Amino acid sequence: MKVILLQDEKKLGKKGDIIEVSEGYARNYILPKKIGAEATPKNLNDLKLQKANASRVAQEQIDAAKALAAELENKQVIVKIKAGEGGKAFGSVSSKEISAACREQCGIELDKKKIQLPENLKNFGSYEVSIKLHPQVTGKLTVKVTEA
Repeated sequence: MKVILLQDEKKLGKKGDIIEVSEGYARNYILPKKIGAEATPKNLNDLKLQKANASRVAQEQIDAAKALAAELENKQVIVKIKAGEGGKAFGSVSSKEISAACREQCGIELDKKKIQLPENLKNFGSYEVSIKLHPQVTGKLTVKVTEA
C-alpha cells in the first residue's frame, strides 16, 4: 500500500515522501496515528500543490533577502562610543548596538543574532560587517565607529 507521510518518521522517511508499506502496518499504525495518509489521486495532487507552493514561498524569501542585501550594500551606519585618555575607546560595539543604530538611521529592522562581527569593534574607524539574511544570502553593511 502506498502512503504519503504527513510528518518526519525516523525509520520511514521525511514529510511528503511516498512510501510503500504493508496494508496491515498502514491500517493499524500509520493511519490511526496520523503519521501518513493513503496515496489516493486527490492526496497526491494536494501534495504536489503543497510542494509547488512551498518552493514558490521559498523563492520569494530568497528574492526579498537579496533585495535587502542590495539595499544594505549602499548604507553606512554610524555608532558612537565613549573614548578615554589618548583617544582610546571604552568597551566595544555589539551587534545589539549596530541593530539599534540601523533601525534609527536607515529604518531597516535587523535581528542582532544575524549580524556577524568579524572581531570585536574596539577601535574607531570603518568596518565591513556581514549580515546573514537567509541561509543562502549574506549582505554587507558598513559600520563607522566614532567618538561620542
